[in-house]
Amino acid sequence: MENLWNDNDAARYANQAREAGQPEALGLRVYTSRIIGQVADLVLHGGGNTSVKVTDTNGDAIMHVKGSGWDLETIEAPGLPAVKLAPLHAARKGKKLSDPEMVALLRSNLLDPSAPNPSVEALLHAYLPFDFVDHTHSTAVLALANQDHSEEIMREIYGDRLAFLPYVMPGYDLSIAGADLFDQFPNCEGLWLKNHGLFTFGDTAKQSYDRMIDFVTDAENYLSAKGIALPGPESSDRDIDPALAANIETVLRADNSPFASGIALDFRSTPSIRRYLENDNLETIAARGTATPDHVIRIKPFPLIIAANAGIDDIAAALADFKSRYAAYFERNAPNASEPKVMLDAWPRMVLVKGVGLIGLGANDKAARIAGDLGEQTARIINAAEEVGTFAPINEADLFDMEYWSLEQAKLQKK
Repeated sequence: MENLWNDNDAARYANQAREAGQPEALGLRVYTSRIIGQVADLVLHGGGNTSVKVTDTNGDAIMHVKGSGWDLETIEAPGLPAVKLAPLHAARKGKKLSDPEMVALLRSNLLDPSAPNPSVEALLHAYLPFDFVDHTHSTAVLALANQDHSEEIMREIYGDRLAFLPYVMPGYDLSIAGADLFDQFPNCEGLWLKNHGLFTFGDTAKQSYDRMIDFVTDAENYLSAKGIALPGPESSDRDIDPALAANIETVLRADNSPFASGIALDFRSTPSIRRYLENDNLETIAARGTATPDHVIRIKPFPLIIAANAGIDDIAAALADFKSRYAAYFERNAPNASEPKVMLDAWPRMVLVKGVGLIGLGANDKAARIAGDLGEQTARIINAAEEVGTFAPINEADLFDMEYWSLEQAKLQKK
């Protein structure tokens, strides 16, 4: 993991912020957010979040935290809305908040009422007593965090430099659990979130960023020392068979399909993807869930799997089976939800073509590319995770809660 910090670039961002009447720390926050966001093995497509705490002109403590709908790679100051800190800290001493109540708390304390919603993990950022906080879903970390013995691995690599948090649903519950964990281990330099990712923090932008890069590098080195290869993002080296693509489009553009008015296919075939697809247990592994929870809103809980020579009838049969399994997944989990749920469309967002490649599906090129990127990363994560031990993401009930979480659904509705 290359450290991209550059003193001259950092100074330029700080100066630009000062010239715009903003705190220099906000300029540095934009800078390190961007050099995190441009690395696909740290975050993808709106994943991860960052924050900085400053004092406003009235002497009040405020926090700029990533806003919903912004991507770290291209974020600007408006993408880090400012929220008053004192009311957030006061709320920690009060009653448990529902996630809608948490959002209302954050919105009511925005300095700019028209700003985007702060990150769903904003309260955790607020409660960590550091000026800068970074959160990523790195490939190497996810290969290790998605293990049943994830805590043991973390201890082996980092000792007590990181504190371990078992999986907790993102939002209010995660914020409180993460803050309580830090209070127990106030000398830690980061939080290891099982099945989820990594938080680091520091008194300066560089310190928090350096810790993130160093800890991810440590995870990469752990894998390397065990002889486990974890290639970086790979470019596709093959094209899809036009006949197969046409057959997929024909089947998936049925009248009641979310793709009825248009479908985009993003085909990927790389050495890592083909290695994943050649796994004898592909059907089982692919059905276990996503590499980090929020991927489920992009690619569904499992993919559609077909053979390389699948014809229209074969694809139609595979789709019928997919829809039946998705409906069963909904029926198993919806009765246990805290509020009534209406089933989302039961159509895939990713197709695995055995031995050949994977296809991200979307109503447009951007949506298909996002699904393809997540699929490519997932293949590399699972390959490494299966060599470490067993790829063991969050269980089905937790995955359902994430897919049908009202706050995650709001992200999709905005986009």
